[in-house]
Amino acid sequence: MGLSAWLTDDAPASRAQANLGRAYDIFRRLCRNPLAALGMAILLVLVLCAAFAPWIAPYSPIGQDLPNRLLPPSAAHWMGTDELGRDIFSRVVHGARLTLLIVGLVAVISAPVGLILGAVSGYFGGWVDRILMGITDIFLSLPKLILALAFVAALGPGIENAIIAIAITAWPPYARLARAETLTFRNAEFVQAARLAGGSHARVIGLHILPLCTSSTIIRVTLDMAGIILTAAGLGFLGLGAQPPLPEWGAMISRGRAFILDQWWVATMPGFAIIVVSLGFCFLGDGLRDVLDPKSGDKA
Repeated sequence: MGLSAWLTDDAPASRAQANLGRAYDIFRRLCRNPLAALGMAILLVLVLCAAFAPWIAPYSPIGQDLPNRLLPPSAAHWMGTDELGRDIFSRVVHGARLTLLIVGLVAVISAPVGLILGAVSGYFGGWVDRILMGITDIFLSLPKLILALAFVAALGPGIENAIIAIAITAWPPYARLARAETLTFRNAEFVQAARLAGGSHARVIGLHILPLCTSSTIIRVTLDMAGIILTAAGLGFLGLGAQPPLPEWGAMISRGRAFILDQWWVATMPGFAIIVVSLGFCFLGDGLRDVLDPKSGDKA
């Protein structure tokens, strides 16, 4: 039996085979979606750039070369050079590492927090639901960027504090989504059976409710990646994110705005990178929504 036949077997012999088969089916259906395939290709390029940045970038991302400052795009410098003579292409490639770091850590921090709080709120209801959703509504009532600015101003500039600030502002939508999902099946028969079998509240939530909320959360996280990138770029643009000489795309745009009329490439190239990566996450998120949504499974 070949690998493809083993993965698509209608009667898997183990849980691992079933999980791998489902992942393979999701991947195949994503590949049949042109926009989702384009999104995966963009993100693959981003990951490769981040992983092999020292070998891909022809120059140092922080090394200065003042005699070659503000050179236009050419064969020697594909995206030109900035006001300190640094190669913009090399800085954009190394900036992919910071982008992945910010996106990954924000997702790892905010998504589980929102997922757990939303599931607990929907499962218990009553005063627990009112308190948790009241806190969630307070965060949702404030613009993300303004709230992130407030937290960074309190914590101080820096990439670590920027990640914490963005994560603090990013969890409420996941809590709302998990609560809505939990309310639909908190009184289902399998939940009642788990309770009658002696399962604790923590066990019921962790083993029966949270897994059912995961698919929707993954879709929402993927769609929110573009917003996270833009928020991080906004903080960098204002000088509150990654500090010089780190090649953060938002900070690069901020330094390039002084030359936007004559040396347009200084600000345009990192801005173009932000747009492309954001579109990649949006395309992939739309594809995942079509694949993971049970109601649209037959249409994918």
